Amino acid sequence: MAGDFTAEQKRHLEGFASGFQASRAMRGAAPTKETPIGPDAIHLEAQDRAVARGGKLNDQEKIKREEHPFDAYARLVAQAKGNEPPKPADNFRWRYHGLFYVAPTQTSYMCRLRIPNGVLTHWQFAGLADLADRHGGGYLHVTTRANLQIREIEPKHAVAMIEGVQGLGLWTRGAGADNIRNITGTPTAGIDRQELIDTRPLAQALHFHILNDRSLCGLPRKFNIAYDGGGRIAVLEDTNDIAFQAIEIVEGHGLQPGVYFRLALGGITGHKDLARDTGVIVPPDETVEVADAILRVFIETGDRTNRAQARLKYVLDRLGLDDFLTLVEAKLGPALLRAPAEAIAPRPDFDRLAHIGVHAQKQAQRSWLGVALQLGRLTSEEARGLAEIARAFGDGDIRLTVWQNLLISGVPDARVDEALAQIDAIGLSTKASPIRAGLVACTGNVGCRFAASDTKRHADEIAAHCEARVAIDTPLNIHLTGCRHSCAQHYIGDIGLVGARVPINDEGDTVEGYHMVVGGGFGAQGAIARELFENVAASDAPAKVESLLRAYLAHRVTAEESFSAFTRRHDTDALKRLIAEAE
Repeated sequence: MAGDFTAEQKRHLEGFASGFQASRAMRGAAPTKETPIGPDAIHLEAQDRAVARGGKLNDQEKIKREEHPFDAYARLVAQAKGNEPPKPADNFRWRYHGLFYVAPTQTSYMCRLRIPNGVLTHWQFAGLADLADRHGGGYLHVTTRANLQIREIEPKHAVAMIEGVQGLGLWTRGAGADNIRNITGTPTAGIDRQELIDTRPLAQALHFHILNDRSLCGLPRKFNIAYDGGGRIAVLEDTNDIAFQAIEIVEGHGLQPGVYFRLALGGITGHKDLARDTGVIVPPDETVEVADAILRVFIETGDRTNRAQARLKYVLDRLGLDDFLTLVEAKLGPALLRAPAEAIAPRPDFDRLAHIGVHAQKQAQRSWLGVALQLGRLTSEEARGLAEIARAFGDGDIRLTVWQNLLISGVPDARVDEALAQIDAIGLSTKASPIRAGLVACTGNVGCRFAASDTKRHADEIAAHCEARVAIDTPLNIHLTGCRHSCAQHYIGDIGLVGARVPINDEGDTVEGYHMVVGGGFGAQGAIARELFENVAASDAPAKVESLLRAYLAHRVTAEESFSAFTRRHDTDALKRLIAEAE
């Protein structure tokens, strides 16, 4: 029979057979000797290497190999038509589309977005509020990645939600699971008097680079990237897998003077690590290429068998920073630039309260307004009200921050009072106490099955209790997170509380509560907090925090001594004694 085919037909059949073999490999068939092809090849090859070394792919890698989530959209549409909740494998797959089914806490989806640098227009913000009303629970959450979540989306509304987001010119693609999450940047980019560089075009460029290259999807684990442009509001870039921190190179060190980004890698505060300075500096127009090379080395070297060890931190632990950077340079071609510490000018410091209140912009007679939110929660009506204020009084932008609030930018100084009155009229404010301004909380067990405690409610209770009893006169960060995943980054708070079930008797009964840590920090004061108390019942947490704050006020060396400096000056036993005296 073979002799009956023309040469052209033979080539066609050979190509078909080759494609069929590659297709079988992508769909989970036993690995063959055929070389994988296509955008997923880099991931399939990494999986094959893990198996060849005697490893066993973890369940999520098997799911990705069996059917790539981006190839399964038709089944998501079918499930929506039937109002069907996803099976576990599809619950993982649909996260590639930004959808997280959060049962049993809520029998519905949460939708996570991609908003590069956290900036969106007033009409996009209002449109999301409309989608939350139409397909969700009627509210939005501002997250600790300067992003938004929409919750309580029934399965039947899942597709309408993500397609509605796309209709607004926004994105959910790759917003969850083993992908590069929303690219964070300085919220005051382009309007900040002290910034070194506007991060918006850089975050946008990397955002679109990721969206348009499927080979950058399906990493060994999730991946965070942030740009800090040197502005007044912290981006917490040192908590990210890749941290680009703007710096200025001065003359006299064999480098072209100007603004570069210092490169730090491997931040993951839930695992007690801030990003490590590499000694590398990157010209702004090369950050996308450098990030791409780092990502591809991570794809090739990350753990596909043990998800607990799959983040970039563990690759760096295993290979060492120098060997990892050597692999990155092999991808790039030219060597990475290095700069000695003395070549770097001192960076401007953060203002820990600049995300709240009225602040002058670099543009003459313009200000940004930092609006305080209730632990990131915003009703749809409030969101539409803020969108209208941004349109009528500002430059039309809404800027999200990692502090779970937002800014309205470009307000003429002559109209600031009028804009503030409108914000008050919709039930919000640009004022907050030092305790409220630095209060951060994850979703908690109301909306997350991993959380042990109702973090947002308990955070509000702590703030209300302490505000009435302690006159804090300095910036303070209190972070409550519901579980060890540390979405609220409790280890970098002045005071951090991580959810726990607290035993109350010998019969095994428990109540909601926390382990308490102190002394964390970020940026120039970066540090991982240490544990102070275990098993504090949620009902006791407000009084315990009050006593800690009283001890600080009574024993700080000067009024300028920060809370973190005070706690780092004392060992754990000494702090406990001072707290006991204050109770």
